[in-house]
Amino acid sequence: MEKLKYDICVIGCGPAGFAAAMRSYDFDNHVCIVEGNYVGGAGITNGALSSKTMWELAKDYSIANRVDRGYRALNISVDYDKVRDNVFSALREKEYQIRSQIETFSKKEGSSKSLTLFEGWGKFSTEKSVIVTKHDGKLVEIEADNFIIASGSHPRKHPQFEIDGERIISSDHVLKLKKFPREILIIGAGVVGCEFATIFAEFGQTKVHLLDSQERVIPFEDDDVSDYAAKMLNDIGVSIHHTASLREIQKHETHIDVTLDYKDGHTEVISVETILVSIGRVPSVKKLGLENIDVGITDRGMLETNEQCKVADNIYAAGDITGHNALVNVAEMEGRFAAKAIQNRIKFPLRYRNMSTIMFFNPEISAIGLNEKECQKEGIAYKVVVYKHALVSRAIAMRETQGFFKMIVTDDEDPKVLGMRAAGPQSAASIMYIATLMDHDVTLGEIMKTVHPHPSMTEGIQECIRILLDKSIFKAQAFPHYVSFKSWCP
Repeated sequence: MEKLKYDICVIGCGPAGFAAAMRSYDFDNHVCIVEGNYVGGAGITNGALSSKTMWELAKDYSIANRVDRGYRALNISVDYDKVRDNVFSALREKEYQIRSQIETFSKKEGSSKSLTLFEGWGKFSTEKSVIVTKHDGKLVEIEADNFIIASGSHPRKHPQFEIDGERIISSDHVLKLKKFPREILIIGAGVVGCEFATIFAEFGQTKVHLLDSQERVIPFEDDDVSDYAAKMLNDIGVSIHHTASLREIQKHETHIDVTLDYKDGHTEVISVETILVSIGRVPSVKKLGLENIDVGITDRGMLETNEQCKVADNIYAAGDITGHNALVNVAEMEGRFAAKAIQNRIKFPLRYRNMSTIMFFNPEISAIGLNEKECQKEGIAYKVVVYKHALVSRAIAMRETQGFFKMIVTDDEDPKVLGMRAAGPQSAASIMYIATLMDHDVTLGEIMKTVHPHPSMTEGIQECIRILLDKSIFKAQAFPHYVSFKSWCP
C-alpha cells in the first residue's frame, strides 16, 4: 500500500471541503482532498446548484407562458430530457472549474504548497492517518498533521417505506427521472420541499401535492411569511395538505395510492405517479471510521465541535456534519474558518445569526437575522414594518407587485436592524444590503444618509426605514393594505 504525507488532509470536496482546502493552500500547506462521491458535493450535484438551475429553467418557462403582458408566445413545449441536459451542463461547468483549479495547483517539483485530489472513500485508521480506497480498488495511506472532516450530508430516509430511487425518490434522484411525473406527492413542506413543489408546478406538466404535517409551510418563519408562501404555491397550482400525516402507500403498476389522515379526523386517498421524500438531511459519517478516533458525536449524529471547529487535537470539522444550517455559505464559512484555526489565524469568532438565505419559491424569499417569533422567544423588544412592492416603482415597472419587504428593528430611539424578510424580484441583492449594515452594527439614522437609485427595488427598504423613523413619503394611513407597522415588548 502506497503511503503519502501531507500537511493537511480534507475529507470531502463539497462547499466546506473545497473552501477549507483552498484556504489551507493559501497558508503554504501541501493539501490533499479525499472525495468518494461527486467533486463539488451537494453544493453542485443533487443539491444547491442542480435544484437552483432547475428552478431558473422552470421560472423562465413559466414567464414564457404568461399572457398578461401584452404579448403571447405560441407553441411552447418542454422536454424533461433537454431540461436535464441543461442542468447537467451547469453541473459539469462548475465541477470542472473546481477540478481545473486543483490541477493548476497540483504538486510540482520544489513547490512550497500544493493541492492533490484523491477520488475514493477515506477512513480513519488512527488520528494521524486515513486509508483511502480509490475507485480503482487501490489503497493509499495518507498521513497528515491535521485533518478537516467535511463529508457533508445525505437525504433522510422515510421511516415508513423504502426510497427505491425510481417511483419513490429523494432529491438525489430527481435528475434520474425519465420524464415529468403526471402527479407527484412531495413529503415535507420545509424549504427544499417547497422549492421542488415550485419547480414542478412552474413547468406545468405535473400535478403537485405537498404534504405538510403542520398548519403552515416553512413553520419556522413568521405566520405572515408562511401564509404568503402558501398562497403563492396555491396560485401556481400546488395542492397543500396541511395537518396531514401519511398512513400508508400502495404501489400499483401505473400509480401509487396514498392515504392521508388529517388533524380534524377526515381521511383522503390520492393517486400519484411519484413520491418525493423531503424530510431533511442526516450527516454522512458511516464510512469515516470514527470508531478509530476519539471524537464526540451528538444525539443527532453530528460531530461535536468547539468554537474553533475542532473535534479532536488535530481534527476539525466543517459543513453539514457539524449540525449548523445546511447552507453552502455556512459550509464555506466554516471550512475557511477551520483552515484559519489550524494556523492560529483567527481574528473574529464564527457568527451564524446574520447568515442570509434564499428560499427559491415563486417569487423567491430571502431572509437574514431574527424574525418576530425568534425575537419574542428571546424577549427582545422590537418594531416591525411591512412595505409591499405595490408601492415600489421598480416592481410596478416590472409588473411584479406581489412581493414585500419586512424589516424588524430594535425598539430604541435610534434603532438597529434585527432582521429582514424580502419576497419578490432581486430579493437576494436587497438582503445583502441589509446584511452589510447588520454586520457593521449601523443604526437607522446612519443608514438614512444613503440615497438609493431610482427606480430600484431597494427604494422599498429606504421607505421601510423612513416609516420606522416617521419620515416616509408614502404613509400607512393612505395605504393600509400596502403598509403596516407595529411594535412588541416582553
